[in-house]
Amino acid sequence: MSVSSPSSSDACLSIVHSLMCHRQGGENEGFAKRAIESLVKKLKEKKDELDSLITAITTNGVHPSKCVTIQRTLDGRLQVAGRKGFPHVIYARLWRWPDLHKNELKHVKFCQYAFDLKYDNVCVNPYHYERVVSPGIASLSTGRPIKEEYIHDCIQMERPSRLPSQQDHRAPDHYSQQLPPLQLPPEPHHHSPPSITLYPSLPLSPPEFWCSISYFEMDIQVGEMFKVLANCPMVTVDGYVDPSGGDRFCLGQLSNVHRTDASERARLHIGKGVQLECRGEGDVWMRCLSDHAVFVQSYYLDREAGRAPGDAVHKIYPGAYIKVFDLRQCHRQMQQQAATAQAAAAAQAAAVAGNIPGPGSVGGIAPAVSFSAAAGIGVDDLRRLCILRLSFVKGWGPDYPRQSIKQTPCWVEVHLHRALQLLDEVLHTMPFADPGPAN
Repeated sequence: MSVSSPSSSDACLSIVHSLMCHRQGGENEGFAKRAIESLVKKLKEKKDELDSLITAITTNGVHPSKCVTIQRTLDGRLQVAGRKGFPHVIYARLWRWPDLHKNELKHVKFCQYAFDLKYDNVCVNPYHYERVVSPGIASLSTGRPIKEEYIHDCIQMERPSRLPSQQDHRAPDHYSQQLPPLQLPPEPHHHSPPSITLYPSLPLSPPEFWCSISYFEMDIQVGEMFKVLANCPMVTVDGYVDPSGGDRFCLGQLSNVHRTDASERARLHIGKGVQLECRGEGDVWMRCLSDHAVFVQSYYLDREAGRAPGDAVHKIYPGAYIKVFDLRQCHRQMQQQAATAQAAAAAQAAAVAGNIPGPGSVGGIAPAVSFSAAAGIGVDDLRRLCILRLSFVKGWGPDYPRQSIKQTPCWVEVHLHRALQLLDEVLHTMPFADPGPAN
């Protein structure tokens, strides 16, 4: 399977599959597929608009694209899989902002069929809208606006049929004058903030390696741990046998005397595998280069999908490029769990001494019971926040026969060293009880 973008002349199925690779994960897979299938079918007779949709989605809005229109319904809402919603909001949620609210969208000036303009056709191109949010949460907006140099091209490309024909074909001046400043987010490996600005308590120098990768078949580690230097922000984990340096971990060359038939078969399908990229202080993005999906355990994706930490396994489709780890979020979780454990330890100590005041205290025992679960937080629980796990070809978890990743035929565990460095700082503030003998 090729990961290159399809065109309007391709079969609907392949177009839908490609566009599914770029969804943001806010909706469940079934709803997303129905919504995308519905849109692609509506656009099949409007090939230029379908090509514009494909271009917009597969390039994250970096390249200019025309309006992508569907017929406006009587009440303005679109029904998909038994649910009704405004069409431009549905598709903006799918491909740009999973947590978008319906009143947060504002069309860009060059969009000629925007929902608010009340034309018979409605533009659902997610990159023809901007998210309007309060300053406090503006940083959560992840959509990428169109590059500034492309704006004029987009204006020239569009004219609604209801505009007077005598207007000349030059873009009206007020479009370019009133456009808000648009710019792309910083490129992955440039302009990273210095360590000290993000975490003042940390040493200035980052770890020598940004990650370590271990490969497993079932519950057996195969081969040595593969470490990736900090000056090599991108690493590929593939199924081949020809490593070309420190940026490729080739699993095909690793032997295992206990290898099962299931592992042997799965290894044949790893192919180009996955690419992991470290951005900025230590955020991690993943691209699935394989022809088969990979399955990821990621606390960041859990949070984005509104799931409890560790509650889900996320299926990443071929060609998808998605963020799987956020350093700031991880640091916050560490601090919160550390504070919880610290409070639990203090409460238990006070309970033992009988010193907890208040009407709920019965000899200091009752209040301590509510803290007992929290007191069980240990170093291993915090270390899990700094680890990514992903399996090739076969999934695990609540939706699969395999409950544990250790039952999958081939998988990797990625230890993120910058996060572990943060954890070391946090642990120095925590009075964890050492269950072992005293030194």
